[in-house]
Amino acid sequence: MNYCGHQKELFLILASAHDDPNIYLLAETLLTSAQGSEYFILLSRTTGTETLRIAMADDEIEAAEAAAAELKRGFETLEVTQPDPSVPVYFLYLNRPAHRNALTPASFAELPRALALLDRLPSARAIVLTGRGPHFCAGIDLSSLASLASVPSDDRAVASELLRRRILALQSAISAVERCRKPVVAAIHGACIGGGVDLVAACDIRCCDEGAYFAVKEIDLALAADLGSLQRLPAIVGYGNATDMALTGRRVAAEEAKAMGLVTRVFPSSAALAAGVTDLARGLAEKSTVAMTGTKAVMLRSRDLTVEQGLEHVATWNAAMLMSRDLEEAVRAQIEKRKPKFSRL
Repeated sequence: MNYCGHQKELFLILASAHDDPNIYLLAETLLTSAQGSEYFILLSRTTGTETLRIAMADDEIEAAEAAAAELKRGFETLEVTQPDPSVPVYFLYLNRPAHRNALTPASFAELPRALALLDRLPSARAIVLTGRGPHFCAGIDLSSLASLASVPSDDRAVASELLRRRILALQSAISAVERCRKPVVAAIHGACIGGGVDLVAACDIRCCDEGAYFAVKEIDLALAADLGSLQRLPAIVGYGNATDMALTGRRVAAEEAKAMGLVTRVFPSSAALAAGVTDLARGLAEKSTVAMTGTKAVMLRSRDLTVEQGLEHVATWNAAMLMSRDLEEAVRAQIEKRKPKFSRL
């Protein structure tokens, strides 16, 4: 949604109505995020502006319907399915099995689009990212690598800037996974190499079967990995393990991956993996989307902050977000000993 003119002014008025400068600053920050409309709705609930809230909600309904229609049209390199329409869990498949799901320019264009559409869909409360065929992802398609690296200019400075912009665009496509408000669970089987590692490192939870293996192979192509592995892996597996993987390019088997924290769960077979991540995603989908969104956003932000800065950030965040109806429903459900019925965002 485009926040401009009166919409932006109204949002800031609502935030400032709380008479708290921290919440006001948070509102300004949220205006630049993909989630802005939902926080507008939450803040408006606390100020009695029901008409505005309903108008914004109507816009969100229209966006969700448009997103569902676009998802049905499908993709060239991806497949999106909802195995059980009664369960708000979607599977996002890398769908080039004949090429071990190697990533092409089309993959990088379609991945953020698919995630953005799922992000808008109230019926998608959790996402499982996996691959068709025997392998999760073999990295960037080598036949595409030359075209990605070539730039149409004889001026070295111009060529360097064009290549830099192209790399930033590819990075943004991978980062779309962690920017998605919904929890993304990676279900990894077979090879997870190069760009595949970049991709799973951006997921919230990583699971694999016993046959899975991982490798940061860019070093063997005379490259420094540039799509996120070198930045995200140290926080996941520790600096030493990340350096070992990045400098050697060696294959890391499933059990070692679990021991170093790259994955949190290893299943004995592909069938067990599919069943296990489905159960995991179902559990995530039953939780408050407001709380899930906040937890994910705060954890990602805190990754780059000191503990003290992270505590200040979550205090400011919850100063606004603790006013949700989901919190009231969670407390009521606990007292009444029943499952809560959370908002559909």
